[in-house]
Amino acid sequence: MRLSFRIIAIVFLECAAATCVERGVFFFSREHVGFSDVQNLWLALATGVAFVVGAFSSHRLAGRLGEKALLALAVALQCLLHIGLVRWAYWPAGLFVGSAAVGLSGGLKWPVIESYVGAGRTPAQTARALGHFNIAWTTSIPVALLLFGPIIKLLPVGIFLLAAAMNLASLWLIRPLPARPVHLPDDHLQRPDPRQLVPLRSLLLASRWLMLAAFSSLCILAPLMPGIFQSLNVDTQGAPALSGLLDAVRVGAFILMQRWVGWHNRAWPLAVTMTALPVSFFMILLGPNLPTVLAGEVVFGAVTGLAYYAALYYAMVVKNASVNACGIHEALLGLALVIGPGSGLLSKALMPLTGNVLAGTLLGIAPLLTVCISRSVRALRGISLLPVPEGHRGEVR
Repeated sequence: MRLSFRIIAIVFLECAAATCVERGVFFFSREHVGFSDVQNLWLALATGVAFVVGAFSSHRLAGRLGEKALLALAVALQCLLHIGLVRWAYWPAGLFVGSAAVGLSGGLKWPVIESYVGAGRTPAQTARALGHFNIAWTTSIPVALLLFGPIIKLLPVGIFLLAAAMNLASLWLIRPLPARPVHLPDDHLQRPDPRQLVPLRSLLLASRWLMLAAFSSLCILAPLMPGIFQSLNVDTQGAPALSGLLDAVRVGAFILMQRWVGWHNRAWPLAVTMTALPVSFFMILLGPNLPTVLAGEVVFGAVTGLAYYAALYYAMVVKNASVNACGIHEALLGLALVIGPGSGLLSKALMPLTGNVLAGTLLGIAPLLTVCISRSVRALRGISLLPVPEGHRGEVR
């Protein structure tokens, strides 16, 4: 069963539009509103809190309205908000409120989109569909970031107009979707049996903890990227594109994970992520020169891709691609939008007390990484080598 081009196009457009607020807005706010790193972190925090509320509400609203109706409503709301930001963005309070409202509607829509992606598929088909889904959304981010520099220079609010245009295109694509996606019966022969679900739940839990760590770290880095590249004498026009290197690498990781399924039901890829994630994070945050920062982006992009893909794949398989499962997945991403900036703000507050940038950063961020990685280790204990389902033994598609 192939994932329709229509769904892929919606994913690409909506992720590119979301990038305007989640990533591009920090360059806009720093350059044109005069926000500091701390103000950018507060902006990210407000957006993240609203996203979590939307993600946790998505399942309940989808049950009442239907998936298609909720998706169309959320995208239409985002379109109006992006148009509103053209007028509000130069006003700090308007930028905060508008960004938070966009976060809320984003939390409503993404669990529904992911349910359409995985519904009615066997585990093997789910892996292929998620590959297309992940490649679509990750490809859109560096493309959007590449456009931000010139757009912000020529017409600063153009990023919001571009996002609104993408929302309109998505609304047109949503029209023929079924009102509700059809899911695989729970007793289908290719659904995992209760015995197989036990280790899969452990892998799901471990990958979710790592995804939370990875995307919380990314949410710390995103508001700080303008300052990092400014300190390395990279101008505003080139910085957004360079900050998108980690997203480009993540695309490559998704392509590999789609085509080679030897990582399925294995703990070692998650173990690699535990080690590489904190190292690459600090290479970006504290790198003394541009090559170190870019090398950190390469490693960080790869491991964040692995953590995200694994968490969504195991959620789809264990929970049969329900909106509820996707809602929890997106709520964790939203929680990362809260925890990440919160940890960054704590680091900024501790720096004057410690008298050292490195010490303040470690004290503010280390607890987040320590808790997430230790919980992931606990979940993986005893399942380092699991049987791979028939037909998945190192197979390359």
